[in-house]
Amino acid sequence: MCRHLAYLGPPTTLSALVLEPTHGLLRQSYAPLDMRGGGTVNADGFGVGWYAGGDPVRYRSASPLWSDGVFADLARATTSAAVLAAVRSATVGMPVTAAAAAPFAEGRFLFSHNGVVRGWPSSVAALAAALPVTDLLTLDAPTDAALLWALVRDRLRAGKDPADALVDVVAEVAAAAPGSRLNLLLTDGTTVWATAWDHALSVRTGPGHVLVASEPFDADPAWTGVPDRHLVVARPGEHHTIPLGSP
Repeated sequence: MCRHLAYLGPPTTLSALVLEPTHGLLRQSYAPLDMRGGGTVNADGFGVGWYAGGDPVRYRSASPLWSDGVFADLARATTSAAVLAAVRSATVGMPVTAAAAAPFAEGRFLFSHNGVVRGWPSSVAALAAALPVTDLLTLDAPTDAALLWALVRDRLRAGKDPADALVDVVAEVAAAAPGSRLNLLLTDGTTVWATAWDHALSVRTGPGHVLVASEPFDADPAWTGVPDRHLVVARPGEHHTIPLGSP
């Protein structure tokens, strides 16, 4: 599985979101609380994407988050009002490379997947076959997360609303690969869209900010769990959830 978070709000350092919280992604990389049977650590790479006036900037690594001193220095010195970050636990047989680590990106969008596609790759071969061949030839990595991003991205390119794009992909993959865990996280720097599908997800909304995360990163009572099989649409100061249908 993996762990991820998205933040929108007043500019803050990457370190304050990823490294400093008592149960932030740094701690979740070696001591997660709710992996739902999908491993014990998230040591197969990490990535952080942030917005600095234009399209997002990314830092991705195949190393564990706790071992990257370069990122620690960068994170203390970098501020942003919109961030998506993730730590990775690779599914057995999938490559451990920087390109396989979320966030995936195109234009204004950043994307992450927390979960697993069951029966990979045969279960979703028909869905993959519907994509343009060039998209398959240029996947970031031969992984379930990269394919999910390609499926979402294809719908975004066609002009589909981001919420509808996530809902469509979750429904199609859940039907093709029963038992999959499909927590998808997407942002364009102004809105966060996320699905909770057989995996943990929490949201914290406050004046002028919002956080969506696999696990609460501190003891703030404002954190609330997202009901399973729901979509979250969040902006600074507000969020709402929408039930997702069964496949």
